[in-house]
Amino acid sequence: MNIRPLHDRVVVRRKEEEQTTAGGILLPGSVAEKPNQGVVVAVGTGRVLNNGEVQALAVSVGDTVVFGKYSGSNTIEINGEELLILNESEIYGVLEA
Repeated sequence: MNIRPLHDRVVVRRKEEEQTTAGGILLPGSVAEKPNQGVVVAVGTGRVLNNGEVQALAVSVGDTVVFGKYSGSNTIEINGEELLILNESEIYGVLEA
């Protein structure tokens, strides 16, 4: 099953949670924070402006993005994988190598 987000929405696969700290301490799942980075897996067609034109999104499939700690309250499970559905405005930036 695939998902095609509408308008200015973006589907993101969150990066894996850190299991250990920098000092090597093992963190149980209840203590580990959810990462605020992920990879874009699908994008909508763009934001519809007041004049009816469609503004293309600034992110594309495959981009690694940074989003807010409390962003992505809309989650969906597809093929056993939890994905976030974000508005483009909830994305702070794109990480580039």
